[in-house]
This record gives sequence, structure tokens and C-alpha cells, in this order.
Amino acid sequence: MTELRPAFMRPRRGLLDFVLVALCLWAAGYHTPLGALVRSTASWLTGVRTSAQPLLAYYTGGVYGAGEAGGTSTSVPKFRAPPSPREALAWGVHAVVGEQPPERWVVADAVAARFGQPRGRWREEGPAVERTRRVLDALVRELGAEEAAVVAFFYGESVARFAVRRVRASGEDVVLGSLRRHLPPGQEDALALASRALMLGTVFSLRWPVVVRAPITSPFGVREHPVLGGTRPHTGVDIGLPIGTQVRAVAAGRVLRASEDAVNGRLVVLDHGRGVTTAYLHNSALRVEVGDEVEAGQVLALSGNTGLSSGPHLHYQLELAGEPVDPLRFRTSGATVLRSMGSDAPVFAPHGSGSG
Repeated sequence: MTELRPAFMRPRRGLLDFVLVALCLWAAGYHTPLGALVRSTASWLTGVRTSAQPLLAYYTGGVYGAGEAGGTSTSVPKFRAPPSPREALAWGVHAVVGEQPPERWVVADAVAARFGQPRGRWREEGPAVERTRRVLDALVRELGAEEAAVVAFFYGESVARFAVRRVRASGEDVVLGSLRRHLPPGQEDALALASRALMLGTVFSLRWPVVVRAPITSPFGVREHPVLGGTRPHTGVDIGLPIGTQVRAVAAGRVLRASEDAVNGRLVVLDHGRGVTTAYLHNSALRVEVGDEVEAGQVLALSGNTGLSSGPHLHYQLELAGEPVDPLRFRTSGATVLRSMGSDAPVFAPHGSGSG
């Protein structure tokens, strides 16, 4: 069939096709795992700096160095009361710096000294953590963003300040994902440490999902499944609750999932940012929808016995960089778990009182 389009339009269409193909290739190169692999390899071969995101960041919620995210090496602080988000973030920074050998404290020491704080106190607690919080507060005031302040502890203040200027010039939010494109290449270890500090700062501030006193009916870890039988991993903790008990967000976040299936029943999944997600399973009713922004303590659902469950309870799950971890490990002293007399161990009730 003869094309009816005027001849003078054909070259323009060809040019438009070329531009669209080029844009697609650019998007693939900058925003896909394959593109990141190609760009990183090319950078390594040529020695030219690249802004490619580390490949594993595509599979760990943007958390760098996620392999140690849920590890047991970090000493979890014992708060006298639930900390504020800024206090928890100071604990996260202090803990991550302190995990490193003293010869790697140079950058953090320089930042502390700049604000009149002593050097080399990163393995102490109490007043030392409070000093870290004061430095963090000062950095936030100067740089205008928490994530930039955390970057300063691991890259240096001048590097963080430069990255902030570049990010703001591009009109982006000042978060680690945008800052990392303007950080020096070849320092992925520093990026991983900053990412870990932000994640720990978030998880240290989490509340408990219920405000009533309730027993842990099944702990985290490998167990005999109460319904299916056989030894299986249990990726959360079960909290025995009467049907209809209010289930609350442990921190501010965005609803990733609010749905129902045959195994998990009616469930809610929250993204708290910085690689931290929580899930609330087996509910009788949901009070939020996908995409909702929720505040800490907001009612998400009413507990129930839906899905594959042996009795009324809430299965509460915490994941760091996509890996389930024991929520009780990050439990503050403000917890409302029933505890045995004279012991800090949770009370474990029989499976028949609800687990799944």
C-alpha cells in the first residue's frame, strides 16, 4: 500500500524514532540493573568515574552493603524510654562508627572535633552518644537534611556539603539515593556504612504494634509449624490477641500492601524507608489502603484469625534490607509484652493460643 504521508514528514518521523530509541536506551542504562552492570564494568575498565548505582541496591530497597544489615554484630541499645527519631539516628551513627577499627575513625573524629567534641569515644555509650546527637543536630542545621548529615560522618563534611549543593541544583530531594551520585567513586564502603547507620537509626525508633499487654505465642526462628506440621522458619513473632484488637503502625511509613490471601489472611505491609519494612498478618479487618501515608501509632487493622492460623493472633514481621530479623531484638523498654517475674524473657504461650 502506498504511504499517504507527505514526503517532507518522513525524515521528521525518522528523527523522532531515533530520539525515542535513544531515550529508552538512556533510561535502561541509568535505571536498570543491567545498565548498572554495564556502566560499572565500563568504569572499571576505563578508570572513568561513574554515577551508576551499585547493582545490589536494586534488590535491597536501596540499602548499600545490605549483606550485614540484619546481622547480630550490632549492640542494640537498651533505651529507658522509646527514643525520638533523632535520638535513634544518633545511636545508629554512633554504633556503626564504633563497629569499625579505630584507625577508620579519622573522618568521624574530624567531624566531632569541628563541633568541639572529643575524638575516639565511639565505643562508649551514655554521654558519648549524647555528644553524637549534638553533632548530628548541628550538621542537620547546616546541611538541611538528616541523610546528608549522616553522610558527613563517613565521607567528611566538605564532601557532604558538595553533594547537597549538586542535589539541590538538580531539584531532587536530599536523600541518600540522590546524594550518592555526587559522592567520590571508589568509596563504596563509606556508602554502605552511611546506609547502615540510617537503617539502624530507623529500626531503633520503632514502637510495638499493640498497646495492650499480650503474650508472645510463637517466637522468631525455626519451629514446628502448628498447622502444616514439619520444621519451618518463622519469620516474625506471633502476639496472642483477642479478635478486634487495634494493630498500630510501629513508625511512620507508606502502605505497600493491604490485601488478603489464603496463607497470610488480611495483611498490611509498611515501608518505613531506609531499608526498613514491617508486616502485620492474620487481621480481621483493614483500616488502610495501598499508597496511604501513615503516622507512628496510627491504627492499621484489627487483629483476627484469618488465613493459615491456629488461633487469634497478630503475626508481626520486621525486615531490614529485605531480610527478616527478630523484632524482639530491637524492642525498646517501652514494650508491652508480658514478661515472667524477675526475668526479661518474653512469656511464651502454647501454640493453641494462636500462631501461624
